Amino acid sequence: MRVVIKVGTSTLTHKTGNLNIRLVEELCKVISDIKNAGNEVIMVSSGAIAMGASKLSLNERPKDIPTKQAAAAVGQCELMYFYDKLFSDYRQTVAQVLIIADDLRHSRRSKHFGNTMERLLELGAIPVINENDTVATDELTVSDNDSLSAIVAVEVKADLLILLSDIDGLYSADPHIDRSAHLIPVVEEITEDIASAAGGSVSGLGTGGMATKVNAAKLCTDNGVDMIIANGADPRILYDIMRGLPAGTKFIGKRK
Repeated sequence: MRVVIKVGTSTLTHKTGNLNIRLVEELCKVISDIKNAGNEVIMVSSGAIAMGASKLSLNERPKDIPTKQAAAAVGQCELMYFYDKLFSDYRQTVAQVLIIADDLRHSRRSKHFGNTMERLLELGAIPVINENDTVATDELTVSDNDSLSAIVAVEVKADLLILLSDIDGLYSADPHIDRSAHLIPVVEEITEDIASAAGGSVSGLGTGGMATKVNAAKLCTDNGVDMIIANGADPRILYDIMRGLPAGTKFIGKRK
């Protein structure tokens, strides 16, 4: 199976913006095991701006573009250092891939991106993709890594996209507000009711939210790619997902 795993900022970091080392260690271990079982894995990882802001001793996530880009430059180094170190413990090779929206919208660049991904996977590497926030501006950004991961999943013809977040999946209403909200285990079609059930980000650290995840699901399912939203608090949930066991909310891709 070819799987894209997106990990959000709120999953990777503590509320301080510092890396959640215990979780990331377990995540790298589980992903390495999944790859050792014969699967191809591509990661889309958030966290650079939050980690950079923490290392620069900023009190909150930057709001202006120059400070965001400065934080991303510092944080991306930190993020890849940990990935390289932790994956190396399990004899895995990681490859940093930083892209902007134009790389995916421009047909020639998109083709080169796809070719590079194919070659990295053939060589046994785990590509770790993030938006190049250091140079991206409003007109160049994809805007969130949920959308980015969906675009990547479609581009590389993945079988499955997994969004690891700080929530168990899609609920019938916002569970932080409505105590009667229930988890929706399977979505076969994204209707108006499904779209209206999507809420916003509650962590304050990332740029995503349930609405961006549902939009990502629509892009995936329209192109025949299954997508799952699951809670990344325990990375071992990936084992259940890869075994086809119920986990989070699964959006079924349309088969042609």
